[in-house]
Amino acid sequence: MHAAKTIAVLFLLSVLACAVPPSSGLLANVSGRATTSLNGPWHMIVDPYETGLGERYYENAKPKDKSDRIEYDFDRSDTLNVPGDWNTQKESLFFYEGPVWYERSFVYHRQGRTRAFVYFGAANYFTRVYLNGKKLGEHEGGFTPFNFEVTEELRAGENFLVVEVNNARRVDGVPAVRTDWWNYGGLTRDVVLVEVPGVFIQDYSIQLAHGSLNEIAGWIQLSANPVVATVTLEIPEAGIKKEFTTDLQGRVEFRLPIKVAPWSPEDPKLYEVIVSTVGDRVRDAIGFRSLQVRGTEILLNGKPIFLRGISLHEEAPNRGGRAFSAEDARTLLGWAKELGCNFVRLAHYPHNENEIRLADRLGLLVWSEIPVYWEIDWTNPATLANADAQLRDMIARDRNRASVAFWSLSNETPVEPARLTFLKRLADDARQLDPTRLITSAMNHTEKTGPNRQSLNDPLGQYLDVLGLNEYVGWYWGRAEDADGMEWSTAYQKPFLMTEFGGDAAFGRHGDAATRWTEEYQANLYVHQLNMVKEIPGLAGLSPWVLMDFHSPRRPLPGIQDYFNRKGLLSNKGERKQAFFVLQQFYREKGSSAVPPRK
Repeated sequence: MHAAKTIAVLFLLSVLACAVPPSSGLLANVSGRATTSLNGPWHMIVDPYETGLGERYYENAKPKDKSDRIEYDFDRSDTLNVPGDWNTQKESLFFYEGPVWYERSFVYHRQGRTRAFVYFGAANYFTRVYLNGKKLGEHEGGFTPFNFEVTEELRAGENFLVVEVNNARRVDGVPAVRTDWWNYGGLTRDVVLVEVPGVFIQDYSIQLAHGSLNEIAGWIQLSANPVVATVTLEIPEAGIKKEFTTDLQGRVEFRLPIKVAPWSPEDPKLYEVIVSTVGDRVRDAIGFRSLQVRGTEILLNGKPIFLRGISLHEEAPNRGGRAFSAEDARTLLGWAKELGCNFVRLAHYPHNENEIRLADRLGLLVWSEIPVYWEIDWTNPATLANADAQLRDMIARDRNRASVAFWSLSNETPVEPARLTFLKRLADDARQLDPTRLITSAMNHTEKTGPNRQSLNDPLGQYLDVLGLNEYVGWYWGRAEDADGMEWSTAYQKPFLMTEFGGDAAFGRHGDAATRWTEEYQANLYVHQLNMVKEIPGLAGLSPWVLMDFHSPRRPLPGIQDYFNRKGLLSNKGERKQAFFVLQQFYREKGSSAVPPRK
């Protein structure tokens, strides 16, 4: 067994010589392009025995005559709304994990000599896509966008799209089999048809040069090569209008002086940015800000900032299920602003683009994470490639969003050599894909270094820019009062965030401060935790767990949890628990961007 594991680790090491994963092929800034929504009711067939592929559901066939045997019929089947998860739309599917087939018919008429793509905001977890009976491709991963070109497959007039989505958990998946959130299945984000010219602007990166407040640096990539073309970058309010000539690969890189008001939580200034070439023009709204570290400090625009944060899941307020809409984003991030936050940790996977775009406008710094969570198949090259692809697509979608400050590689992963090799590869790739942001992870491996002393000494820390620590004094171990006098340190001279702490309380359940599951217990825990974090030297911020209660299959306690993790400062109905006001007061005392005094 030991020899087999050694061989597997060596095989994993052999793939580390590979370059950064290839371009995702994603269309950048889909919301800024000509699109046709395919949202709405889709016909669906639940397929627990996975017979749909053999029965060729993707052909959407109809009987040729009264003797023809076809054992499915989308037109007579039930419907699911897209975007949305199936678990909360159909009570019978609440716990369902497996394949569901979706079908949507639509009319299409091509406009001139355009190209067309079908774009999925996300589908959880493994997806096969067919248009008019022809397979377009597959995608793995539940929280990143993907698209397929359909120019040649589209018909003038009636078309049908069939999508198989399978949310079955897998040992080699990312995440793997065990999580602490609901495995919502389905087409959980927007589905659109995108029309672009024959040669179009595929992608671009436009940000302040690393460490600079007066230069922008970036690149523009056209869709076709070899092609030499002129592209134009305009930022009208900043007086920028510059033409470039691409290389033979349809790419141009640039660096330009600029005078802009830097984006910050206090002034989340966004500039209209226009990228154009012959026949194509894309508009975006981009903020410009600088992120660096200096010792144990995080510097935003050259000045230290203390991150007043909260963690949250992509759980829809009030109705439950997967959050996806602009309204969901306004509610969740509005609560974070009410709490006094300048920072949100979007756990434990890339959240929908509505949240990221709104964070840009509200002035909330964002921690964005891929779902390398708990145990992963560390020695499997396919699992590494999957994690790498999710990292690549997360960065591709959001690299131009000023709010995104951190790319997080993982959460609470065990300390072992294969895991370190796996995560180092992700850290290296993240830095090559985007050198302007800070690389981090949330860790929970500490060492007792004395009475009431704990040190974060996870060897992963050597590859990170910022260290995250999850600790649950007063809930998973000890009493709330045990936080008093606790001393925390790290083995690295790097910024340190307390990324999780908290405890469960059912809204409206009351008792004294020693009675678990009550609002009083949770509020008392926060009092002691916040007294503790005040004494941590060089602490750069915190993001307690968690903004709102969320569904989790690991939490069955009747009458209290009922399949919810109840660590939220708000209930899933938006009711504020006592601990909400404890943290709110702490953040008010911190001020707009104060840094705690050094010890």
